[in-house]
Amino acid sequence: MDLPPYSPGLHKLVTLHVDKISKLTNSQGFVAVTNSILEKYELEKTGLVGHQFDDESFTVLVSLQKSHICIHTSTAYNRLTLDVYLSNYFEDNSEKVLNITADYITYFDAEIIKDFEINR
Repeated sequence: MDLPPYSPGLHKLVTLHVDKISKLTNSQGFVAVTNSILEKYELEKTGLVGHQFDDESFTVLVSLQKSHICIHTSTAYNRLTLDVYLSNYFEDNSEKVLNITADYITYFDAEIIKDFEINR
């Protein structure tokens, strides 16, 4: 099998401001949109764990094959942090990482506060 030169992958980390608190408390909505995104980009989920806090903020980690998506919301600050990483093991997935992040920004109708890209 001919593989391209190995680059571990793009890791996108964003902090977003979200006006609608209901988006920051709806972990089931986040999981539903994530499942739709995974189907759209043909990604395989290997696990999911989440926690809802007393203030209704939530944390969800979605494990993918050699990759992950993770979110932490904060109702007190109308913010969330999102972490999207896709491995480049068989193909360059950098464009998918950018598109997935954009899909979440659209879902949350969010304003970008911080935006980092790390090429691993």
